[in-house]
Amino acid sequence: MLSIALRTARTRWVTYAGSFLALALGVGLIATMGLALAATLDAPQRAPERFAQAPVVVKGNDILRVPGPNGERTGALAHPKPVAPDLAQRLAALGRTTEDRSFPVRAEGAPEQLVGHPWSVAAFAPYALDAGRAPQSDEEVVTTGWARTGTRLTTDRGPATVVGTVTAPGGRLGFEDAVFWTDARASRLSPAIDQLVVAADPAAVRAAVGQDPDVRVLTGPDRRHADPDPERDSEALLAVNALLGTAGGVTGFVSVFVVASTFAFAVAQRRKEFALLRTAGATPGQVRRTVFAEALVLGVAASAAGCLLGAYGAPVLARWLVDEGIAPHWFALGDADWPLHAAFWTGLLVALAGVVAASWRAGRVGPTEALREAAVETRTMTPGRWILGSALLLAGVGTLAHTLLTDPSDLLHRKTYTSRPMLFIVAFALLSPVLVRPLVRLIAWLPAQLPGAGGMLIRENAAAGTRRTAAIAAPVLVTVALAGSLLGTTATLNEAKAAEIRRQTTADFVITGGAGGFDRAAVDRIRSVPGTEVCATAATALHVLEEGVALIRSDARAADPKDLTRTAEPPLVAGRLADLDDDSVIVTQEWERHTVGSSVDVWLGDGTRKTLRIAAVMSTGTGDNGAYVTPANAPGAPVDRIDVRLAPGADPTAVASGLAEAARPTGGRVLTKDQWTAARHPGTKRTTRLGFLLVLGIALLYTGIALANTLVMATADRARELALLRLAGATRWQVLRLVAGESLTVVLVGAVAGSLVAVLNLAGIRWALGLLEVPSGIVVPWDALGATVAACAALAVAAAVAPAARALRRRPAERAGVHD
Repeated sequence: MLSIALRTARTRWVTYAGSFLALALGVGLIATMGLALAATLDAPQRAPERFAQAPVVVKGNDILRVPGPNGERTGALAHPKPVAPDLAQRLAALGRTTEDRSFPVRAEGAPEQLVGHPWSVAAFAPYALDAGRAPQSDEEVVTTGWARTGTRLTTDRGPATVVGTVTAPGGRLGFEDAVFWTDARASRLSPAIDQLVVAADPAAVRAAVGQDPDVRVLTGPDRRHADPDPERDSEALLAVNALLGTAGGVTGFVSVFVVASTFAFAVAQRRKEFALLRTAGATPGQVRRTVFAEALVLGVAASAAGCLLGAYGAPVLARWLVDEGIAPHWFALGDADWPLHAAFWTGLLVALAGVVAASWRAGRVGPTEALREAAVETRTMTPGRWILGSALLLAGVGTLAHTLLTDPSDLLHRKTYTSRPMLFIVAFALLSPVLVRPLVRLIAWLPAQLPGAGGMLIRENAAAGTRRTAAIAAPVLVTVALAGSLLGTTATLNEAKAAEIRRQTTADFVITGGAGGFDRAAVDRIRSVPGTEVCATAATALHVLEEGVALIRSDARAADPKDLTRTAEPPLVAGRLADLDDDSVIVTQEWERHTVGSSVDVWLGDGTRKTLRIAAVMSTGTGDNGAYVTPANAPGAPVDRIDVRLAPGADPTAVASGLAEAARPTGGRVLTKDQWTAARHPGTKRTTRLGFLLVLGIALLYTGIALANTLVMATADRARELALLRLAGATRWQVLRLVAGESLTVVLVGAVAGSLVAVLNLAGIRWALGLLEVPSGIVVPWDALGATVAACAALAVAAAVAPAARALRRRPAERAGVHD
């Protein structure tokens, strides 16, 4: 049987080539994503930077450690405590000490994340002057090269002149943009000691510190924890890992889906061949073994080719991630080879799985029935397809309903709304033969009413060739469904978050703080502006140990409750805002304990443990409602935002002018409510947006190739049919228009089915937002959907017309006389 299949392979080279291409590209995508994902699993140990030459660094503890039943849980403190002056004095007795201070600075034309330091700590990087000299007076500074010597700076810390620039060994300056003042000036600008360099024996320093939980002693590689954002590499790789995990999961699904669909269609195309083999005496087992042997050979070759493509594609992906700033500059592929093994065996298994159902069906019918089956497409919906498609559809609807009833906020998580469409996509693809006929008749109804037989032929051909139509529509279905679901969900959630901001802000003006926030004097100046009601708030964080195992961080704002009632309307579902005091907290329904009057143990932003009473409870919303405490429970948190409401009869123009004048010395920016809500309008995070673009770009490219591939296979199989149309009197251009019209119809069938999947997912998001009391409508990404459908339509027409035109070059009588 295998020898017969090999001898007839030359007549089926288009089918083989199409299947090979689909599988090789699918395996290549999986291998590319897998190799890039493997490179994110281990971050290199970063060496100390700012204190590479410091013997010992003492700093305030910035890690919260909470003992639990299953071990210690840790988290990052929002407001670490500084080094106490009495400890600094004790350590000075052990050896020479150098006080380090880090404070935010804003300057015209300077980098956004500019930070100030005393000059004496520059030697520990070690920074070296490459131009100019060290600062000697209060108005002299040295920069890390972002401003040249002689430049006059206007900063929120006062005017300054650049008298020197520095560089680090090897020119590495990527870890911070800094400006150095004299030690005396820096101590006045930021009195707290953030870190202390001690030139003494580490053991002696540890002995002097003792068991103080608010202090860390760093030596050797641990000195990197004194650098700005020491975990940035691990966090960057975590973001890349999440991006590639999502992209890899979706592209892997798309690859498997398209490959399985292509292989099943390729086998279905050969029903007449199987019928003839059965008539010639082949047993069902021989037919199945033939199909499996062909799939095995093709699967091995295509999977190997795909692994080779992945080995070349992964470095390109890694460079793109670095160039886009998603991955760190040092990110590169490792020597892991398990992704290639996984991709190879996945491709081979998918190839074999793709022919299981079709080959089983081809082998089980009798010879006479097989010939009848080959001539007319009947029973396109097998019992197995009915069962599996219905089960997946019910599973998708059932899990959606269960989540809406138990935890609707889970639908708003990226992992959930990224993976949920896949159930519906597979279900709709399995049930597509049921949808094909009604959708084709609906879409082609108007063309069929036009004069001439073209519209009617388009409708009847597409409706009669159910398997062909379903196979061609499948790539369009998956692309449109993913584009509508992913982009529509993120746009809907962004609009919902914007609606929350608008509803909760009742202030007429919002003043955003400069780099260092507002000091007490600035707040008092703003409060003194006539015709205003002012509420100053500070960003902080609370930690709570839930169920004894999970240390959960909640962002919070600290405010005076009397002032807060004038400028904000938190979405309370229980309790009163006015009941907030120094012994209480306002939480959301997402907290494990959220009953008004009950007590909850929390850890404040500086690590202090405190038991607070729940004064009120807010709805969970989109997850950004956070918590509220009073300023007494936010030690070390500077005021970073001031909401201002106009008093009755106040002149808005005069008040705005007064507020701007009062906020100017600290770099504050006065915004109207509309400006504030527009500035705060949530946008999709850059990594998430790029991840979705990566997913959809790959999906569109791959499904476009698969669509063209399937159309070429299908059109090549219809050469005799097209020749008969020519003999019946149709001109060459009429036949080509017919082929193009059928292709467009099939693309629209896939687009409608994909849109139904997207609507189901977006409806689930809308219901979840309604249950979470967030007023928002559904945002449909019409531009993205239109572009996707247009791209698929252009590819489909080109891929169908080109082989049809080639087939029509021969005389119709010759083609019509060719037997299958």
